[in-house]
Amino acid sequence: MIETDILIIGAGPTGLFTVFEAGLLKLKTHLIDALPQPGGQCSEIYPKKPIYDIPAFPEILAGDLVKNLMEQIRPFEPGFTLGERAETLEKLDDGTFIVTTNKGTQHHAPVVAIAGGLGSFEPRKPPIPNIADFEDKGVSYFIKDPEVYRNKSVVIAGGGDSALDWAIYLADVASEVALVHRREEFRGALDSVERVSELAKLGKIEMITNAEVVGLKGEGQLEKVVIRHKDKARGEEFREVDDFIPLFGLSPKLGPIGSWGLEIEKNAIKVDNSYDYQTNIPGVYAIGDVNTYKGKLKLILSGFHEAAIMCQSAYARINPDKKYVLKYTTVGGVQGFDGTKKEAKREVVKSISV
Repeated sequence: MIETDILIIGAGPTGLFTVFEAGLLKLKTHLIDALPQPGGQCSEIYPKKPIYDIPAFPEILAGDLVKNLMEQIRPFEPGFTLGERAETLEKLDDGTFIVTTNKGTQHHAPVVAIAGGLGSFEPRKPPIPNIADFEDKGVSYFIKDPEVYRNKSVVIAGGGDSALDWAIYLADVASEVALVHRREEFRGALDSVERVSELAKLGKIEMITNAEVVGLKGEGQLEKVVIRHKDKARGEEFREVDDFIPLFGLSPKLGPIGSWGLEIEKNAIKVDNSYDYQTNIPGVYAIGDVNTYKGKLKLILSGFHEAAIMCQSAYARINPDKKYVLKYTTVGGVQGFDGTKKEAKREVVKSISV
């Protein structure tokens, strides 16, 4: 059984930053995530997309944000259970918890912090009968590494920001990019729509509107997509492709966490934001996009703030007889569990002349 001070469910940005805040309080942490690597959505869905609202970073790629967070928490030596989903929560008589994953791995901690973002994600798949046969064989619902599409023929389906943004990005990577949308109007940001239109005029993107991808063809690997036009005169078109990327959004679900007895409101966990983001189960907290309260903002920076507040409450719960005095890192530095220490250099003044 894995023992820790704070068990963090979710290894996205908020969960990772929780490790740092807990480390400042000398609390050990362990993270559980269903994904095979840390980073949450930032690693799994849009690692190459820029984020503009992280303080002190006018622009940073989602993947780089995760990389920086991993470097920041490295001295605090967090543990990870990756590729496993938190399945059950059991509260023991002494007030501590055992969380068991879908693979049977057990974790024991006095505090559980749920930082699962919007929950587990399932892509909204187009109603193409045999689409499952080509998943990972030419059909992908996420773009993790754009270089996979270098010099390939790609068809993207969708009319939102994700479809527009990736069409723009892949225009300089793939040999051919076609964007298929069932309407003439797009739902994305105006500048993205204008940029796609410009690239279409330059011949770098083919825009196919009033049409849908309705079929897939291939022997073990995707070879063609079937595009049905609303214009009956055009009928159906068979197009040879290497990859088909339907980007119709994601459906967030809490998964097994939703059956833990937590108070749920609109697929989010209700918390007490006036104090510490604790749930209706004492000792279980929810931070980041997974929680809800009056005035909630689903921003990464909000999750960072909630993590800091939550850790203070967790410290008091774990050490009821101790009083923690807040020390700024600019004064006390950062002492890692690995023996490293970061602190400002101090000059020794031998004498002062008046």
